[in-house]
Amino acid sequence: MRVGKLDARVARAAWNVPLNLRAPQGDRDDGATLLLDAGMGKTVTRLSGKVALITGGGTGIGWATALAFAREGASVAVAGRRLEKLREVIAEVQKQGGAGLAMECDVTRARDVERAVKGTVERFGRLNVLVNNAGALHVSTVEGISEEEWDRVMAVNVKGPFLMSRAVLPEFRKCGGGAIVNIGSVLGLVAMKDRAAYCASKGGVTMLTKAMAIDHGHENVRVNCICPSIVETELVKGLFDASEKGQALRKGRLGLIPLGRFGQPRDVAEMAVFLASEESSWLTGAAIPLDGGLTAY
Repeated sequence: MRVGKLDARVARAAWNVPLNLRAPQGDRDDGATLLLDAGMGKTVTRLSGKVALITGGGTGIGWATALAFAREGASVAVAGRRLEKLREVIAEVQKQGGAGLAMECDVTRARDVERAVKGTVERFGRLNVLVNNAGALHVSTVEGISEEEWDRVMAVNVKGPFLMSRAVLPEFRKCGGGAIVNIGSVLGLVAMKDRAAYCASKGGVTMLTKAMAIDHGHENVRVNCICPSIVETELVKGLFDASEKGQALRKGRLGLIPLGRFGQPRDVAEMAVFLASEESSWLTGAAIPLDGGLTAY
């Protein structure tokens, strides 16, 4: 009987011991640091204490990423051109009990970018994570795209991440480091018919990722790129219409993916959580195919 009481007391004591294993924010890993920071019986939040700024945050991948980050304990700022959509995202974040901020921002304009970074820091006191998600798609060969449309794709897909990344670096340094997650594309790794501008722009994102990882690794700034194949978002909704031809095209594209399905926004969001967290603290300069096995051929 006494043994039973002792066992019960030990069990209660163990249950109340916190798993205080996360490295202090900004500290480098010393080889002995683990990653969880929660009392037993409580929810483990992988991004607790972090502040993230997500571009293109009003729909699709940006929406899913904002909600996933909030679920994991981050404060979330979303930036984009459609303020009403952004406010809807933040309303969902707040329903989860999270803290959020919606800001109108054109990522191709330096003044907008600087205002978004400043607004995030003024609201939350710091900035630890940037997700460059805003993107533009054009389906054509080089002969089928105007100079103006080419410039638009390049401005959103390449200039945007450049401006955003440049703007957050001073804030990252104040925190002792940070993480940039670029949403690239599998078409930044391999090419595809009728995607000349898009392939060129996403190839630029891949190489910007690698160059920045080299340039800023000594500052504890990590830069990685997620390279999805087709993800079912508004950006690709028009690729497969309800016509017989559209559905045949959809079936053909699915046939190229070993896992037999297109990606969902949550697939990319969960990878972004990993890349923003301390779980990936020794990963930088990576362009990760998130493609259902498409590039395994």
